[in-house]
Amino acid sequence: MAAPAQKIVLSGYYGFRNSGDEAVLQSILIALKRQSESAGISIKPVVLSIDPEWTSATYGVEAVHRMKLAEVRRVIGESSGLISGGGSLLQDVTSGKSIPYYLGIIKLAQWMGKPTFIYAQGIGPVQRKWFHPMIKSVFRKCAYVSVRDEQSRALLMSMGLRQADVQVVPDPVMGLTLPEETAPSSALAGQPREADGAKADSGASPGFRSSELPIVGVSVRYWEKDRRELEAIAQGLRQVCRTLPVHLRFLPFHLPSDTEASKYCMDRLGDIAESGSVVSLSEEADHPQKMLREVGACSVLLGMRLHSLIYAAGRRVPLLGISYDPKIDHFLSRIDCRPVGTTASLDSRTLSGEIVRLLKDGAAWRGQRESRIDSLIHEAEAPARQIVEYLSHKG
Repeated sequence: MAAPAQKIVLSGYYGFRNSGDEAVLQSILIALKRQSESAGISIKPVVLSIDPEWTSATYGVEAVHRMKLAEVRRVIGESSGLISGGGSLLQDVTSGKSIPYYLGIIKLAQWMGKPTFIYAQGIGPVQRKWFHPMIKSVFRKCAYVSVRDEQSRALLMSMGLRQADVQVVPDPVMGLTLPEETAPSSALAGQPREADGAKADSGASPGFRSSELPIVGVSVRYWEKDRRELEAIAQGLRQVCRTLPVHLRFLPFHLPSDTEASKYCMDRLGDIAESGSVVSLSEEADHPQKMLREVGACSVLLGMRLHSLIYAAGRRVPLLGISYDPKIDHFLSRIDCRPVGTTASLDSRTLSGEIVRLLKDGAAWRGQRESRIDSLIHEAEAPARQIVEYLSHKG
């Protein structure tokens, strides 16, 4: 008789329809399924979501409301453990409520005697020092802790955790695949993707097949109050269009704010049709794998959002990152890249020159980073392997 499925609860910034965090969830679900099938055990994920109905319909998993304590306690009590992550959950820049909430969920599971796992989180910034002992206390009781960069591990070490107890792994979204890519990530490594040859028509731009014009994907967000970064981006994109005809494809990752930021840039492009260029806005990529397909159809990706850059790297699409947060710099350094500029200081001429360079010599960019990206994709499933191994031995 087959062993019953082990429930595992997933806690994160889920159900808010932020494409990056939804991609984290999708990537974790794929990795857990892949690794559990390889180990011969059955895992049933239960997601804590702000919109459990939408999460269930989108991913085909059980979900409960993350703010309804009775439901949260029930599913944790029925589970074999809790995963917290990934993403930037433990930081106090966007809100002082994030750290208490996510630590509270982990602590609740620990009080109920459940093993807890930290899955490829980006830790910090943590500006309120009184959070440090709280994080240390909760993390020391976790069965497994992994973070997505060395800077996060250094921050945890400054709080009193041991280096050996914190594993550094890539962001889980490096392992995100399209539905038709069912082979394990290690088998996929090195295979041609859309960016490596003839691109598949993603259906992303009605009336313009991706083979007709090179597609420059653009992921922007609001950051600077005076919008100087968006003004510089629009000016740089205008310069690109004057150099060669392109299809500017704006890709909002966080709705609706990124859609508004995209439209802000689009309104400042002027009449690019004179140069033979076109511009469009993706408004239907409401699932991480749809957005992954959009990014994969690009010839170059210009991104502010972290996960737009991770998507591009995973699809071998030459990319340019604009830094507004250390997490951008940390990821770019892992693939031997540097930001093209920061939101506070972005030169439109440099931006346009780099886009044109990558459009003309994308193959060299990919060739220089192929092995590094392959390695990151394989390593992205390390937390899932560790968690499944733990549950296998426990069972």
